[in-house]
Amino acid sequence: MYEGIGSIDVLKSADPDVYAAIEAEETRQRDKLLLIASENFASPAVLAAQGSVLTNKYAEGYPGRRYYGGCEHADTVEDLAIQRCKEIFGAEHVNVQPHSGSQANMAAYLSVLKPGDTILGMDLAQGGHLTHGSKVNFSGILFRVFSYGVDRQTETIDYDAVQKAAEECRPRYARVLDFPRFQAIAKSVGAYLLVDIAHIAGLIAAGLHPNPVPYADFVTTTTHKTLRGPRGGVTMCKAEYAKGVDKLVFPGLQGGPLMHVIAAKAVAFKEALSPSFKRYQQQVLTNAKALAQGLMDHGYKIVSGGTDTHLMLVNLSNKGITGKDADAALDAAGIILNKNAVPYDEKPPAVASGIRLGSPIVSTRGMREPEMKHIVKLVDRVLQHPQEPAVLEEVRLEAKALCNRFPIFHSY
Repeated sequence: MYEGIGSIDVLKSADPDVYAAIEAEETRQRDKLLLIASENFASPAVLAAQGSVLTNKYAEGYPGRRYYGGCEHADTVEDLAIQRCKEIFGAEHVNVQPHSGSQANMAAYLSVLKPGDTILGMDLAQGGHLTHGSKVNFSGILFRVFSYGVDRQTETIDYDAVQKAAEECRPRYARVLDFPRFQAIAKSVGAYLLVDIAHIAGLIAAGLHPNPVPYADFVTTTTHKTLRGPRGGVTMCKAEYAKGVDKLVFPGLQGGPLMHVIAAKAVAFKEALSPSFKRYQQQVLTNAKALAQGLMDHGYKIVSGGTDTHLMLVNLSNKGITGKDADAALDAAGIILNKNAVPYDEKPPAVASGIRLGSPIVSTRGMREPEMKHIVKLVDRVLQHPQEPAVLEEVRLEAKALCNRFPIFHSY
């Protein structure tokens, strides 16, 4: 390794402005309670791989089939990532090159669909993603989109309603949560089945959530949420779709892969195969349930009545505060989450009636149920007094003190 590789001290002298911004971000991550459900802290090993000399290597193509010379070590890294991901999820084929979950989904779509084909996906306003058919996204621009949501009373998916929607629109693609049931729905109308597990991939890897791979034609994920890896995506599929997916990722959608990120994915997959990772994911679930129960005990309404994963959506309609105002007040108090629309929300998305929070980062730091109870009390105190600077400052100091009791990355 040449002198100074990956050294923050080298950056400090070369570019003080960027160095200062990174240092400030490190301080923010260390000193604030981070409850954004789609974020996590990557391990030091993942960070080291992503900051390695592999960022220098152009490696268009796939292992053993590159368009550049000198790719033997890039091949080793990508093969490791592929084999480890297969071991985790039991997938027949894995492509680890997508730069993000959006590219992973696009590759799956376009490997079997043509523009104008019909897809059936979960409504963005009720839990779906931009790439599940939003009209402002490529998925809504290229394809004819029909959506399903949740039942107004139970706030969970009505599978009979999804079956009816599938029969009416006859999609080529359906996106699902109850995997065996929706495999049957997809087959009944001749649709491909794609499951986007970006949020729950870490729970699945640990065996704490059902795995869709045996049921779906395609499974996509990001690697930076509960998987606790670098920011990136993965497309998995049945063997019969492998050539189509690989051709769509490269050269269809992307050029050279980000080999330093793929190296970090390989490291994260190895970590996900360890016993300590399962212990971590179990704490993620335990902490999420403690947060949800604590909020309900304080009179907050959790959409669908609870959580079975790492996240929860809180409807604030009965608390007299919007998601936007709650987000801003909590941010000022050192508690970071995001405003979020709730099912059948009458407020615009930029205002929203809810907030979404999750347990991945606080669990990565080693916090447990007593800390979740403390966090609930802090959140409630802020939302009871969102316009009182003295209260916000008091909570900010208390949140910082809580964070300072725990390392950035706890060893399970």
